[in-house]
Amino acid sequence: MLNSRQRKQLSSMANKIQPIYNIGKGSLTPEIVKGIDEALEARELIKVAVLKNCFDDPKELANIISERTHCDVVRVIGKKIILYRPAKKPIIELSE
Repeated sequence: MLNSRQRKQLSSMANKIQPIYNIGKGSLTPEIVKGIDEALEARELIKVAVLKNCFDDPKELANIISERTHCDVVRVIGKKIILYRPAKKPIIELSE
């Protein structure tokens, strides 16, 4: 579980990265969830975009992804979702 300082730190780090997955009208498919899971293992911090043709609520999608991949939702800003999960050998150092 992330505290507010860690969320702020991760959110500012996410400003520099581009979304690596787009969720469109097909909504959340098992392939997208698997890809997000693999990306979290490799990168720890990722951004996902929810396209305009997806009618699902980004916050609900973030919660579903979080449950299925066991990651933390750092923030949902508009149609962008920022996710974090520490790797077995963490790359990102979080403040306490």
